[in-house]
Amino acid sequence: MMRQYELVERVTRYNPNADEALLNKAYVYAMQKHGSQTRASGDPYFSHPLEVAALLTELKLDDATIAVALLHDTIEDTDATRAEIDELFGEEIGKLVEGLTKISRLDLVSRKAKQAENFRKLLLAIADDVRVLLVKLADRLHNMRTLHHMPESKRGRIAEETMEIYAPLAGRMGMQELREELEDLSFRTLYPDACHTITERLAQIHEKNATLISDIEADLTERLAERGINAVVSSRRKRPYSIFKKMQQKSLGFEQLSDIYGFRVILNTVESCYRVLGIIHTMWPCVPGRFKDYISTPKQNDYRSIHTTVVGPKRQRVELQIRTAAMHRIAENGIAAHALYKDGVTGGRNISTMTSDSRAYAWLRGTIDLLAHGDTPEEFLEHTKLELFHDQVFCFTPKGRLIALPRGATPIDFAYAVHTDVGNTCVGCKVNGRITSLVTELQNGDEVEIVRSQAQTPPPAWEDIVVTGKARAAIRRATRASARQQYGDLGRHILQRAYQRAEKTFEEAALEPYLGTFNCQTTADLLVSVGHGEVSANDVIKAVYPDFVSVVSDLSTNTLPAGTASEGWFDLDQNASVKFKVPGASPEDATDGCLPIRGMSSSLPVRFAPNGGAVPGDRIVGILTPGVGVTIYPIQSPDLKEFDDAPDRWLDVRWDIDPEMPSRFPAQISVSAVNEPGSLAAITGVVSECDGNIDNLKMIRKANDFHEMLIDVEVWDLKHLNRILNQLRAKSNVSQAKRVNG
Repeated sequence: MMRQYELVERVTRYNPNADEALLNKAYVYAMQKHGSQTRASGDPYFSHPLEVAALLTELKLDDATIAVALLHDTIEDTDATRAEIDELFGEEIGKLVEGLTKISRLDLVSRKAKQAENFRKLLLAIADDVRVLLVKLADRLHNMRTLHHMPESKRGRIAEETMEIYAPLAGRMGMQELREELEDLSFRTLYPDACHTITERLAQIHEKNATLISDIEADLTERLAERGINAVVSSRRKRPYSIFKKMQQKSLGFEQLSDIYGFRVILNTVESCYRVLGIIHTMWPCVPGRFKDYISTPKQNDYRSIHTTVVGPKRQRVELQIRTAAMHRIAENGIAAHALYKDGVTGGRNISTMTSDSRAYAWLRGTIDLLAHGDTPEEFLEHTKLELFHDQVFCFTPKGRLIALPRGATPIDFAYAVHTDVGNTCVGCKVNGRITSLVTELQNGDEVEIVRSQAQTPPPAWEDIVVTGKARAAIRRATRASARQQYGDLGRHILQRAYQRAEKTFEEAALEPYLGTFNCQTTADLLVSVGHGEVSANDVIKAVYPDFVSVVSDLSTNTLPAGTASEGWFDLDQNASVKFKVPGASPEDATDGCLPIRGMSSSLPVRFAPNGGAVPGDRIVGILTPGVGVTIYPIQSPDLKEFDDAPDRWLDVRWDIDPEMPSRFPAQISVSAVNEPGSLAAITGVVSECDGNIDNLKMIRKANDFHEMLIDVEVWDLKHLNRILNQLRAKSNVSQAKRVNG
């Protein structure tokens, strides 16, 4: 176990101005508090926080963080209190220790909702001070290194948690070395056989190629030296989990992998990096499509380097990474290598100073911003995991702004990455100057121009297209807001009609004293509940007017109450051209009260009746179903009988056909035909010749010589449907053709 003076020496080696008294006091306090406690391995428990502190000295972190590492388990596992730590070490260290204590109590691999809520707490604690994350990652690394001492029943859960949360989080913070070790340790536990096989193969390859690797290192170093370039060339071998992941993702066998070994060239200046790139490409032919310049376009986790693959000695593919020493430090240690911890400051500084310099921390802050928009914990976890696990592509706005996106992102993701308002109003795009579909997968270097319209709202179907958490969250928010607005408008119109039928005057303000009766916070909530069908209009009127006796009017006739002075028409479905008819509304209200509900895919569900649908030319009625939406029936539908006792659910509607935007509508027909060869072809041919579209067809054998067909067709209007029926009846092999609900 490391001695007290050894730990202090480690810190003062890279930070001569370290507060030695703080470190000594934290060492002694933690050792005394943990006392005779032991770990599962039988070692003194204090060895664990000491090893965590030692890991952080390798990252050259400030002395306050080292002290927190020593103390991080004291509140959770001893009789130490936050007040006591504040008094002895200061409020800043006390706050960090308490944040780590809360994280330690999280169970991130559990039921989905609990896991998601705990992950929220984890990121909130990290966002408050990134040093919480650095200590937690070191804590997790030491626990994974000693995982074999834990009961076997717990190892899988801890390894899964590490693989799903902590390893990718370390990667997003740019701490690649730590991420790779966490992944390999988890891989060893979760897939022991695969890990053993790959490790053995790697050992065999290394033994076979050891001479070749040393020859390439020496050859490259010598050639660069001849050109006056001082470079450090080193080889690196892919880790087992990285190989396993690539084999899984690309369905490759071990023999097909061409980049098991790679080489790093570390230089002093950025200019030297590009000089070396030119030298290497003149020495050995480069492999097309295997060049990436992360110096000019850094990754979101601050990673900067030039990647290229060449055909080297003995026709072997050689992968090279070219970077400066400063870039290498950040590539290995990420946010922990940031200048914030290299300036000799002994206490911590305001972590917000990091945001202007660190892309990684800016990403973390952006992720935390999702918490403020009311997403459920499950959605938040889903969004964050999407962003943790994706590689990136880099695209540009027409003005040259660089936008980093996950691989597989679409122009819709791009629009939301620019700004939420841009995404919500996106109607089209141009990629590299050409009009392109919004579902196109973007590639590195694409220039994307978003076409906008203020009349647009994002369709709910976009949620299944986008790949970024920000886009999904924004689409869900917009969908919910749109649905709430539409249900609220619908509820208002239902109440207006009910009040008029009751010969009462409707005023929204008059509803406020009765909100508690319906368990609503605001008048808007009550209107939404009425629109949903969760609260009936009659119940609202009875609450406001206790003496009111409801009158059941015959709405099945689709007539308006006597004495109606004027009618207002409100769009129910712009594509299907169906509108609400609200008695007593003025013509001006028809414009102001428009309900922008867009057909079957709308966030406010509007559908046509089963068993026949409805087509323009039919007299129609809308039926409101709680939790389902509005169903449009033709007035002659026998299914309407079941709603005779529910007058509040009936909505007066009418067709409003736009000749410039024709739409097809569903209907169902029944055809009885002779059972003979060619009969089906003749019937479907009639539908096709009449410009009808068959959506579904069901055969029902009634007798040996006849069979019945139920055909779901899409037609323009009632005249079109009747023309199809007349043409079918004219066929010699058809004995009967009729509309199912007609």
